[in-house]
Parts: sequence; structure tokens; C-alpha cells
Amino acid sequence: MKLTGAEIIIKTLIEQGVTDVFGYPGGQVINIYDALYKNSDQINHILTAHEQGAAHAADGYSRATGKVGVCIATSGPGATNLVTGIATAMLDSIPMVAITGNVPCSLIGKDSFQEIDITGITLPITKHNYFVNRIEDLADSIREAFSIAKSGRPGPVLVDVPKDVQMALYDYEPQDVAPKIPLPLGDEDKIAEAIKLVNEAKRPYIYIGGGAAGLGLGDEIIELANKIDACIGCTFMGLSAIPDGCERFLGMQGMHGHYASSMAQNEADLIIGVGVRFSDRATGNVSKYAKNCKIIQLDPDFSEINKNVKIDCGIVGDVEHSFMAIASGCEAKKNPEWMERVEALKLDEERFENEIAEKSTAPLTPKKVFDVINECKPANTVIVTDVGQHQMWTAQYVKFDSVRRFVSSGGLGTMGFGLGAAIGARVATGDTTVLITGDGSFGMNLNELATAVSHNIPVVIVLMNNGVLGMVRQWQTLFFGARYSNTVLGARQTDFVKLAEAFGALGFRVSTQEDFNKAFEEALASGKTVVIDTLIDKDEFVLPMLPPGGSIDDIITNVKK
Repeated sequence: MKLTGAEIIIKTLIEQGVTDVFGYPGGQVINIYDALYKNSDQINHILTAHEQGAAHAADGYSRATGKVGVCIATSGPGATNLVTGIATAMLDSIPMVAITGNVPCSLIGKDSFQEIDITGITLPITKHNYFVNRIEDLADSIREAFSIAKSGRPGPVLVDVPKDVQMALYDYEPQDVAPKIPLPLGDEDKIAEAIKLVNEAKRPYIYIGGGAAGLGLGDEIIELANKIDACIGCTFMGLSAIPDGCERFLGMQGMHGHYASSMAQNEADLIIGVGVRFSDRATGNVSKYAKNCKIIQLDPDFSEINKNVKIDCGIVGDVEHSFMAIASGCEAKKNPEWMERVEALKLDEERFENEIAEKSTAPLTPKKVFDVINECKPANTVIVTDVGQHQMWTAQYVKFDSVRRFVSSGGLGTMGFGLGAAIGARVATGDTTVLITGDGSFGMNLNELATAVSHNIPVVIVLMNNGVLGMVRQWQTLFFGARYSNTVLGARQTDFVKLAEAFGALGFRVSTQEDFNKAFEEALASGKTVVIDTLIDKDEFVLPMLPPGGSIDDIITNVKK
């Protein structure tokens, strides 16, 4: 049947299993929005307050489900407003398809109104992108975009469609959902080498990242840990891959990781890295990182092997296949001395945490806030964060019971990510969604409150309000002689309760644990978008901390106030 290009776009999205898209209309996508209107019984469009919010919503949708998130924007500023969201997805390997309109082909390159070379702009921050200047290529370009986005190491793909292509007529024939492109299997000799290293290890540490979380390998990782008597740690992106009830799981490792997890990794004689990239926030000073340790790295992306640290055995290809081959080929064993040492590190960590808690005289601390959240949140709650101290407290304190329950910007560290992502996660899952944010991050994209309220998307927003840019202030305190240059937000005097009410949301202000408990329970029961303005002290620090460029030898576990 003959359809317009705009209709082909929407029919192809439906064909690929898309049920929800996020976006903002404009002149160069008006035809696409007309096609959306005609197919609104099959595909739901969420109008965001800003295109950046649409990109973050598509990203959050994907992180919470593993599906490909989709966003739409018009040409010029509409397209460029997607850039931060696309880059956020790229740095964390999130499958997403962004569709943009552009001026007609006859006007390309003439500085036409709202013309921009969005494929050129996004080339470094996408897995691939398309400028579709022929109607004959349109449907297949979108299908390829979905296949590329979800295959191998996932990531965002952009499809730019000029307006005349949207208006042209062409035959459309539905096809099956585009398959993932199969990865090559890991080299058998490398797998044998890895098995030998595992068998020889006496202090094994299984280190999992976003790649392992995306594959849902949690049960298999626990099984291997039990078999070889290993402990398990994770990167920031690996959170929620392993339930916190697992005794072998030590939590996040790295700059603000759990003490026991970071110390155990430093003392291990073998690190088995599954879907991790050994970023600077995880390693600190690479010359001192894991210096007495062998490292196995499993990754679908060849460029990650030996990129940040020297790898003893790098296996490229299908990570799940390689992991299962190693797990089935290695010997079962016990490492009692190693397990004793790990238990001692856990006790040290507990002591440090207690010392910090005892020193705080504030009526409401981050730890108290998260104690309430852990106690009250329903099973399968999705926890979303913005970026800053609140993000690291979330990573340290929240207890996750199932995979894909943690949504946060890791690689790019995008302040303002949280509210859009929380909206996307809630739309995707229908599960209780809680956004942990700070007054700095929240101020960047709080306009998306309008999206949540107007579309009846209930999100509980816990706003950790300390009146400062907390993470930068912490660095200024520790490393810049307490010179607080432009990190004090208190002068803004924003009333977040009134702000929430102005958008049509509920608002609470709390300053004690008892008040927070009451407000959080009311928020969960309300079925509405709720902002809880949670007042905490400006000098609460995220600890432990590895200083920038430091190593585990420089770890900070306490700070005198």
C-alpha cells in the first residue's frame, strides 16, 4: 500500500514493537505528528516540556525495560536540544532511536530557517546515524536503526528525515521486528586461558558493570561466585544486577564505592570483569590500580580491551556465551582465608559508617532518608537519580531487589537527567518510580513536572535540598581550601512546595526523619506526582572517597567537621 513518508515512519515504529514515544512537535515534523494522530490507538505519544526531557525519557524507558526508547524532535533547535540526551545514552550504552525532521532536500545547505546538520553534530555521540534523502530508503533505515541500537554494545541511533521525504508517497510492506545482529563467540583459546586463571586464583573478585546488568546475568554471576568462593563487586552502572540480599555482594566499588568492595578489589589476585570499562572513577590512579592482580575482561566491544588498564586476558564477543563457558569450565573450590578477609573488611566498613552516623547531630541525614525509602518502597520500585551527592548516597544506601531498578546517568554525569528519565521509566514499567534529586540538578529540568502532571504519570520526587551544589562544595572543602566559588544556592530562595503546587503536583517540606516517613508514605499512597522538599545539612559528605587521581591508599573514610 502507498503511504506518505510520515505514515511510513509511524507504521515502521509500530511494526518494531514501539508503543510509546516522547517528543515535541514543530514545523519540520508536523507531518509525522499528523501520522501519530491517525495512529494514536496503536502508539502513545507523551508531549514533554522540552526536547531534552524527551531524550531523557526515552533513555529512562530503555534502562528500565531493555527496549529501544524512541524520541522525536523537529529541525534546528528541536534537534540540537536532543544532543545532551543522546550523549547521555551513548556514554552508558543505552539503546535509543531519535527521529528528527529537517528542511526539504532542495533547501539543505542553504542556511534555511531552522536548518541544522544534526547528523554531523551527533556523529561522535551515536552508534550510527542516517540522513534519509530518498523515500525508498526510509522504512529500511528505521529498521536498521533499531537493529543497530540494540545489538552488540547498545547505543543511540539518529534518523534525520527531510520534510519532502515525509510528504512523498511510497509503497510500504510490513516486516518482522528487526533482529539483533549476532556477536561473534569469544575465542576458545582465550576462554581456556581465563579458566586457567580462575582455577589458579585464591582471592577471586567478580566485577560486574552495565553490560552484565543489561544482559540480566545476576543469577549466573552468583552461581559462579558460589562455585569458586568469590566475592562480587560492581561499578555504578552495575547496580541492581545483583540483589542486595546476596551475602557475596559487596556493592559498588570506586571513587565513592563501599569500603569493603573497593578494598577487596585492591587485595584480590584475580578480577573477572564482566561488561565493565574500568573508567577513571572506578580505577583512580591506574598506575596503582590492581597492581598485584590478574584481570580478565569480557566485553562485546574490542576497543574496551586494554583501553584504560592493562588486561591479562581479554575476551571479545558474546559476553553471555564467554561467561557461561568460563563458569562451566572452571573447578569448584573453597578460599577460606579470602572469605575471612572479606568478612573483616565488611566489619571495618560497618564501623566507619557507624562513626559517621554518630558524629552527625542533624535531625535529618541522607542515611536516615534512605532508611525510610528502603523500608517503605514497594517491591520492584524503580529508583531514578539526577547527578551529584544524592546520586552517590543512592548508590551506597538503596537496597535493590531486582534488575533494571536503578536508572541514573553514569558516564556523562548529566545533571537534569532525572525527571525526564523517571517519567520514561514509569511509562515503561507502570511500577512505583522514585526520583532522588538535589536542588542543583532539579533546577535544570524541573519544567518536566508539567509533563508528569498533565499526563497523569505519578513520580515521587525526593528533593535532597542542602542549598548548595553539594558535590562541588565537597571538593572545594577537601581540596580547594573551602573557597566556595558559586556553589551556594540558598540565595535563590525557591519555595519547592509552592513550585510543585503551581505545576499541579503535591508538595511537602520535611526536616526530620519522622516527617519524611509520613510524607513519603503519603506520596506513595497518593497516586500523584509529589515533590518532597527534604532539608539536609550543606556539609553532609559522600564517604568513602578516593581523591581525584588518587588510589586506594588515599581513601578518605571520615572528615572532621
